[in-house]
Amino acid sequence: MKKSSVVIYKNQPALVGERDGDKFLVSWCVSRATASGKKAVYASQKVRDKDVLLLCESEASSIDSLLDFAEVASTEDSEVKKQISEIHELLLSDDETAGAEQSFLELAELLRGELKANESWGLYSVLKSSFEFEEVLHDGGIFFVPRTEEKISELKNKAFEKEHAEEIRLAFIERLKARKLLPEDSKFMGDVEALALGTTDKSRTMKDAGLKETPEKAHKLLLDTKIWDITRNPYPVRLGLSAKSASISLGTPPDEERVRVPGVSYAIDSQWSTDPDDAIGFDGEYLWVHIADPACFVEPDSQIDKVARGRGATLYLPEGAARMLSEDCLEDYALGLREESRALSFKIKLGAGGELEECEVLRTVVDVKRLTYEKAEELKESPEIKPLFEIARRNFERRCRAGAVNISIPEVHITVNPENKEVSFEAVAHPESTEVVREAMLLAGEGAAKFAFKNNIPFPFISQDSPEIPKDIPDGLAGQFRLRKCMRKRNVAITPSSHGGLGLGMYSQVTSPLRRYGDLLGHEQLRAFLKGEKLLDKDEMLMRMSEGDAAMQASKKAERNSRTHWTLVYLLQHPDWQGEAVCVENQAKHSVFFIPEIGMECAIGGLGKIELNETIDVKVSKIDLPNLECVFQKA
Repeated sequence: MKKSSVVIYKNQPALVGERDGDKFLVSWCVSRATASGKKAVYASQKVRDKDVLLLCESEASSIDSLLDFAEVASTEDSEVKKQISEIHELLLSDDETAGAEQSFLELAELLRGELKANESWGLYSVLKSSFEFEEVLHDGGIFFVPRTEEKISELKNKAFEKEHAEEIRLAFIERLKARKLLPEDSKFMGDVEALALGTTDKSRTMKDAGLKETPEKAHKLLLDTKIWDITRNPYPVRLGLSAKSASISLGTPPDEERVRVPGVSYAIDSQWSTDPDDAIGFDGEYLWVHIADPACFVEPDSQIDKVARGRGATLYLPEGAARMLSEDCLEDYALGLREESRALSFKIKLGAGGELEECEVLRTVVDVKRLTYEKAEELKESPEIKPLFEIARRNFERRCRAGAVNISIPEVHITVNPENKEVSFEAVAHPESTEVVREAMLLAGEGAAKFAFKNNIPFPFISQDSPEIPKDIPDGLAGQFRLRKCMRKRNVAITPSSHGGLGLGMYSQVTSPLRRYGDLLGHEQLRAFLKGEKLLDKDEMLMRMSEGDAAMQASKKAERNSRTHWTLVYLLQHPDWQGEAVCVENQAKHSVFFIPEIGMECAIGGLGKIELNETIDVKVSKIDLPNLECVFQKA
């Protein structure tokens, strides 16, 4: 570079001065002279070659001459801008040059015949700021690529929007108030969506439109403006949950010493189940309860463990499951999907009255056969299955003698067609085989709790105070709802206590480690004990139990809200729907009804005297989807 060559230094035009070894002086203008008499201010700095970008090797007369020409060239109707537009059109019309890079020198010669030093900064700055060309820097040189007409149009629209942002926004707010948005207005509604999804608690758009900033109001606005349709379910995200399964894969189960359990055990589950994680069998002396064993791979406080703790549980939504552990872990860890299954097994010895006498915990290999509840019901008198039914009956009777409360309220399974978002309901059957599985899981939970207590293992125990049940509990469905209101809140602690609702002196949940973090945590402790490894202490357990349980409660709330959401969507999809409702409670101004067909409760007033368990036909009067409210009336 020669003295007075033009370079770019910190995005400013500068002139090269004297060289001093591997450095040289550059000078530039800090501020220009003004008509009011303020003098120009110049600065200089010693730099290296790598600190600057050569613009023109010819000598410029002065920094001011560079800036003077740049001011003229940058005016709206300057000759340079017209020439740039013409050169762009010429280059774009030729297939060889349409997308090709052009050096700054080549473009300058096309524009001006030759590159003059005093014009170099003005030409460069106008080219760089033009819509027609995109700057590319490489190999120490300056190049420009002609943009397509589509890209130019896009950039011009963005520039217009930026320049007229305030008036464009005011026009949008007026359309929003009138609920008459244009298709392109959706780009302004991002903060409204964020509020509806609970990822922020503020929305400038709603504030400017004079609307209250709440998730429910945001949801309603999105529906009113058709940005969202009725099938959009915001509740998982609003509660901080992912609607997708965990992504970190569990590796192949490690090789370790395991006990081979003789015979066949049975994974009995609903027809909808895709993640079987328990199986049961009886060998003539012991009840075996086998549980999926992901803890053989998941280390305490590993990344997989932390993700599971943050989720708390698998999120079961009508539109699909978002699993606590990755989808691909099922093949290796669910029971009955392979010829042999690895399990953490509870070997339970029962007394003559069905009471749990002893429980051993083992790492096992099991032959598991899958059965639906309906198929198990068909086989209830078979030699293999019959003992399981008998064990379940004895355990149920034992728990009832100890004060267990058994509540039976009709359930429905809700599904959403992924293609057309149609909602459908199916009544959940409760054959005796469901009770077989329930009682076996309760025995495993009781056995795990006693095993942990006996061996002084810090453990997630679950308890519940016994309910105070009045003597005048009505019959029928009304009585079941009254019993439900009597139940106390469950407690999770590291100290065991009785579970009054189940009629058990000690209890823990250990039968769903693929689906509940508390169960996985319990398995981690049991496995550490069996292997003689260090256990988590009580403080660590309490912290992890609390974090996982809080996440699980959020998951349950998301499931409840999602079920209500899709139920209301179903009623919106079927505006002529009518159904039968059962009176389950009478209050001063209204009666409470349960609608078995859709699993929903409602309050209806002005009906006069209605007897408990009396049925009436109802229809929908009003639906408020954002607030999850539905008003029913007598049909």
